[in-house]
Amino acid sequence: MTQAPQPAVQSSAHPDGLSMLEKRTIEAEILKEVYETLKASHGEEVAKKTIAESVRRSAIEQARAFAAAAPGGPSLKAFQDVMPLWTKGGALEIEIKEQTDSSFTFNVVRCRYAETYKAMGLGEIGHLLSCNRDGAFCEGYDPKLKLDRSQTIMQGASHCDFKYSYEK
Repeated sequence: MTQAPQPAVQSSAHPDGLSMLEKRTIEAEILKEVYETLKASHGEEVAKKTIAESVRRSAIEQARAFAAAAPGGPSLKAFQDVMPLWTKGGALEIEIKEQTDSSFTFNVVRCRYAETYKAMGLGEIGHLLSCNRDGAFCEGYDPKLKLDRSQTIMQGASHCDFKYSYEK
């Protein structure tokens, strides 16, 4: 399997030494309690909507920090250069299909984020905690970055199909 290259510079948008999977696990431990509390007091629909919106907002803000830290400003190349933060420690096993200055297409064939959320008893909202972030990240990183994805492991598919494009 082909992995994206390691980033030359650690982004200030992410703590040194902490994998993204470790960060997401810590966040999920807190959000699990928030979800359960909201579900008990306001019902499952409100709890899911609240978690989805909170995670979406967080992803946009984190993406803005990544964009601000990108050498030369945000670009598809700069985005590709920080991909190892998400794959660190085998968190994602990916097969790159295409990698150019305007397109980045890959399949995730193993997702330890999905495995982790399921092991934590969060399988029913795992897509809200992780997959939900991907499109929202594009919004905050650069409006020219677009994601097209038709399936995810988290929701039962054999692989996730990521197709990023960057409008010039």
